[in-house]
Amino acid sequence: MNSIQISLTAKNYANALKKLAQDGVLSYDDILTNLENIVTICDESNELQNVLNNPAISDEIKYSIVDEVFSKDVDEKIINFLKILLEKKRFGELIGVLEAYRNELDEIKNIQRVMVTSAVPLKDEYKTRLAEKLQNKLNKKIVANWSVDEEIIGGLVVKINDDIIDSSLKNKLENLSKNII
Repeated sequence: MNSIQISLTAKNYANALKKLAQDGVLSYDDILTNLENIVTICDESNELQNVLNNPAISDEIKYSIVDEVFSKDVDEKIINFLKILLEKKRFGELIGVLEAYRNELDEIKNIQRVMVTSAVPLKDEYKTRLAEKLQNKLNKKIVANWSVDEEIIGGLVVKINDDIIDSSLKNKLENLSKNII
Protein backbone atom coordinates (compact mmCIF):
# COMPACT_ATOMS: atom_id res chain seq x y z
CA MET A 1 0.00 0.00 0.00
CA ASN A 2 1.15 3.47 -0.53
CA SER A 3 1.09 6.60 1.52
CA ILE A 4 2.00 8.86 -1.37
CA GLN A 5 -0.22 11.86 -1.94
CA ILE A 6 -1.34 11.66 -5.56
CA SER A 7 -1.97 15.01 -7.23
CA LEU A 8 -4.67 15.70 -9.79
CA THR A 9 -1.88 16.28 -12.32
CA ALA A 10 -0.44 12.82 -11.63
CA LYS A 11 -3.92 11.29 -12.05
CA ASN A 12 -4.33 13.08 -15.39
CA TYR A 13 -0.99 11.74 -16.64
CA ALA A 14 -1.92 8.25 -15.42
CA ASN A 15 -5.18 8.50 -17.37
CA ALA A 16 -3.19 9.42 -20.48
CA LEU A 17 -1.08 6.29 -20.00
CA LYS A 18 -4.22 4.21 -19.50
CA LYS A 19 -5.48 5.57 -22.83
CA LEU A 20 -2.26 4.32 -24.48
CA ALA A 21 -3.14 0.82 -23.31
CA GLN A 22 -6.80 1.15 -24.29
CA ASP A 23 -5.70 2.18 -27.79
CA GLY A 24 -3.52 -0.94 -27.99
CA VAL A 25 -0.23 0.97 -28.21
CA LEU A 26 1.19 -0.89 -25.19
CA SER A 27 -0.32 -3.35 -22.73
CA TYR A 28 -1.35 -2.18 -19.28
CA ASP A 29 1.32 -4.36 -17.68
CA ASP A 30 4.05 -3.17 -20.09
CA ILE A 31 3.33 0.43 -19.15
CA LEU A 32 3.50 -0.47 -15.45
CA THR A 33 6.79 -2.34 -15.92
CA ASN A 34 8.27 0.59 -17.85
CA LEU A 35 7.26 3.09 -15.16
CA GLU A 36 8.65 0.85 -12.42
CA ASN A 37 11.95 0.52 -14.33
CA ILE A 38 12.22 4.30 -14.63
CA VAL A 39 11.52 4.84 -10.92
CA THR A 40 14.03 2.12 -9.96
CA ILE A 41 16.75 3.65 -12.12
CA CYS A 42 16.01 7.12 -10.74
CA ASP A 43 16.01 5.82 -7.17
CA GLU A 44 19.49 4.41 -7.73
CA SER A 45 20.90 7.79 -8.80
CA ASN A 46 20.30 11.02 -6.92
CA GLU A 47 22.50 12.71 -9.50
CA LEU A 48 20.16 11.66 -12.32
CA GLN A 49 17.14 12.95 -10.38
CA ASN A 50 18.89 16.24 -9.65
CA VAL A 51 19.76 16.77 -13.32
CA LEU A 52 16.27 15.91 -14.59
CA ASN A 53 14.63 18.17 -11.99
CA ASN A 54 17.07 21.06 -12.48
CA PRO A 55 15.37 23.99 -14.27
CA ALA A 56 18.76 25.47 -15.23
CA ILE A 57 19.53 22.52 -17.53
CA SER A 58 17.98 22.74 -20.98
CA ASP A 59 15.27 20.34 -22.07
CA GLU A 60 17.42 19.19 -25.01
CA ILE A 61 20.19 18.04 -22.66
CA LYS A 62 17.63 16.30 -20.45
CA TYR A 63 16.09 14.57 -23.50
CA SER A 64 19.48 13.21 -24.57
CA ILE A 65 20.14 11.99 -21.01
CA VAL A 66 16.73 10.28 -20.93
CA ASP A 67 17.45 8.64 -24.31
CA GLU A 68 20.84 7.44 -23.14
CA VAL A 69 19.80 6.20 -19.69
CA PHE A 70 16.43 4.62 -20.45
CA SER A 71 16.51 3.48 -24.11
CA LYS A 72 17.54 -0.12 -23.36
CA ASP A 73 15.04 -0.67 -20.50
CA VAL A 74 12.06 1.46 -21.47
CA ASP A 75 9.72 1.51 -24.49
CA GLU A 76 10.06 4.48 -26.84
CA LYS A 77 6.45 5.59 -26.17
CA ILE A 78 7.18 5.83 -22.44
CA ILE A 79 10.44 7.67 -23.14
CA ASN A 80 8.37 10.18 -25.11
CA PHE A 81 6.01 10.40 -22.14
CA LEU A 82 9.02 11.18 -19.90
CA LYS A 83 10.05 13.93 -22.28
CA ILE A 84 6.57 15.46 -21.98
CA LEU A 85 6.93 15.41 -18.18
CA LEU A 86 10.29 17.15 -18.56
CA GLU A 87 8.94 19.71 -21.01
CA LYS A 88 6.02 20.54 -18.71
CA LYS A 89 8.38 20.68 -15.69
CA ARG A 90 6.45 17.77 -14.11
CA PHE A 91 9.20 15.16 -13.75
CA GLY A 92 8.79 15.44 -9.97
CA GLU A 93 5.29 13.97 -10.41
CA LEU A 94 6.69 10.64 -11.67
CA ILE A 95 6.15 8.71 -8.41
CA GLY A 96 2.61 10.05 -8.17
CA VAL A 97 1.96 9.08 -11.81
CA LEU A 98 3.19 5.55 -11.07
CA GLU A 99 0.95 5.24 -8.01
CA ALA A 100 -2.06 6.72 -9.82
CA TYR A 101 -1.47 4.33 -12.73
CA ARG A 102 -1.25 1.37 -10.31
CA ASN A 103 -4.59 2.47 -8.84
CA GLU A 104 -6.12 2.65 -12.33
CA LEU A 105 -4.76 -0.80 -13.14
CA ASP A 106 -6.10 -2.24 -9.87
CA GLU A 107 -9.54 -0.90 -10.73
CA ILE A 108 -9.40 -2.39 -14.22
CA LYS A 109 -8.32 -5.76 -12.82
CA ASN A 110 -10.80 -5.59 -9.91
CA ILE A 111 -8.02 -5.69 -7.31
CA GLN A 112 -8.28 -4.25 -3.81
CA ARG A 113 -5.06 -3.65 -1.90
CA VAL A 114 -5.31 -3.99 1.86
CA MET A 115 -2.84 -3.55 4.66
CA VAL A 116 -3.11 -6.02 7.54
CA THR A 117 -1.20 -5.46 10.78
CA SER A 118 -1.01 -8.08 13.48
CA ALA A 119 0.78 -8.28 16.82
CA VAL A 120 2.54 -11.51 15.85
CA PRO A 121 3.41 -13.09 12.49
CA LEU A 122 0.37 -14.86 11.06
CA LYS A 123 0.41 -18.41 9.73
CA ASP A 124 -0.13 -18.74 5.98
CA GLU A 125 -3.35 -20.66 6.60
CA TYR A 126 -4.81 -17.75 8.60
CA LYS A 127 -3.64 -15.21 5.98
CA THR A 128 -5.38 -17.22 3.27
CA ARG A 129 -8.64 -17.45 5.23
CA LEU A 130 -8.61 -13.73 6.03
CA ALA A 131 -7.88 -12.82 2.40
CA GLU A 132 -10.73 -15.08 1.23
CA LYS A 133 -13.17 -13.47 3.68
CA LEU A 134 -12.16 -9.99 2.53
CA GLN A 135 -12.41 -11.10 -1.09
CA ASN A 136 -15.96 -12.39 -0.55
CA LYS A 137 -16.99 -9.26 1.34
CA LEU A 138 -15.52 -6.80 -1.17
CA ASN A 139 -16.14 -8.83 -4.35
CA LYS A 140 -12.59 -8.06 -5.45
CA LYS A 141 -9.33 -9.91 -5.68
CA ILE A 142 -7.36 -9.09 -2.54
CA VAL A 143 -3.68 -8.20 -2.53
CA ALA A 144 -2.60 -7.96 1.09
CA ASN A 145 0.45 -6.32 2.57
CA TRP A 146 1.13 -8.08 5.88
CA SER A 147 3.02 -6.40 8.70
CA VAL A 148 3.71 -6.99 12.38
CA ASP A 149 3.41 -4.36 15.11
CA GLU A 150 3.80 -5.67 18.66
CA GLU A 151 2.32 -2.44 20.04
CA ILE A 152 -1.22 -3.48 19.03
CA ILE A 153 -0.85 -6.27 21.66
CA GLY A 154 -3.29 -8.64 19.91
CA GLY A 155 -5.92 -8.77 17.19
CA LEU A 156 -5.70 -7.15 13.76
CA VAL A 157 -5.80 -3.77 12.10
CA VAL A 158 -7.03 -3.90 8.50
CA LYS A 159 -6.71 -0.83 6.30
CA ILE A 160 -8.75 -0.71 3.10
CA ASN A 161 -8.24 2.58 1.26
CA ASP A 162 -9.18 5.18 3.88
CA ASP A 163 -11.19 2.76 6.03
CA ILE A 164 -9.63 1.11 9.06
CA ILE A 165 -11.04 -1.92 10.82
CA ASP A 166 -9.28 -1.92 14.18
CA SER A 167 -9.91 -5.04 16.25
CA SER A 168 -6.63 -4.72 18.10
CA LEU A 169 -6.43 -5.27 21.83
CA LYS A 170 -4.68 -1.91 22.16
CA ASN A 171 -7.66 -0.14 20.56
CA LYS A 172 -10.14 -2.01 22.76
CA LEU A 173 -8.18 -1.09 25.89
CA GLU A 174 -8.01 2.57 24.83
CA ASN A 175 -11.76 2.63 24.20
CA LEU A 176 -12.42 0.97 27.55
CA SER A 177 -10.27 3.50 29.40
CA LYS A 178 -12.12 6.37 27.64
CA ASN A 179 -15.46 4.96 28.77
CA ILE A 180 -14.28 4.52 32.36
CA ILE A 181 -12.98 8.07 32.72
